[in-house]
Amino acid sequence: MTISDSQTETIRRRYNRTALFYDWMDKMISVKLRQKAIQQAEGKVLEIGVGTGANLEYYLPGCQVTGIDFSPGMLEKAMQKQFKAKVPVTLLEMDAQNMSFPDNTFDTVISTCVFCSVPDPVQGLKEAKRVCKPNGRIILLEHVRSENPILGLLMDILNPLALHIIGSNINRDTVMNIHTAGIKPLEMEEYSGKIIKLIIASPNE
Repeated sequence: MTISDSQTETIRRRYNRTALFYDWMDKMISVKLRQKAIQQAEGKVLEIGVGTGANLEYYLPGCQVTGIDFSPGMLEKAMQKQFKAKVPVTLLEMDAQNMSFPDNTFDTVISTCVFCSVPDPVQGLKEAKRVCKPNGRIILLEHVRSENPILGLLMDILNPLALHIIGSNINRDTVMNIHTAGIKPLEMEEYSGKIIKLIIASPNE
């Protein structure tokens, strides 16, 4: 087992453990903002890190959604919410860092608060780019390290605790990771003191 595989397995176990109360933690993203992100999806959609399925009810008719997660515990919760969706939904256990889909499969690739927990976020983003059609869109609603020097330092200090408890990094520079993965941001909106970002991107630089 490689270091990355070991990290993935550790985080998988943590998310299996937190699946029971993750819906409460997920309330950091308002329903209004969640809807705004999800309702920009269209066509054949891949939701990376579908989690407990909090987004499923917000997809608009016309979408065909495939949701993946590496945590069986999370997927079990998502299956309980599948009936709320107005669109066809398929749920699969899969690692965002190594997806089995062919290149150029999806019109929209979307995630909400996922790349804070992927052990190798750049690899995960490269996979998102790979499976997205060249004229498709990548939609990311993510929390990131604060640009405020004091708050950013505090997030750095607290990050090991957050990672140990829930498997999530609270100090990731996701915008830099997006560029590193070869994804081109087209629009970016910032919320909660710029800690939460809604990014609409193209898979082509």
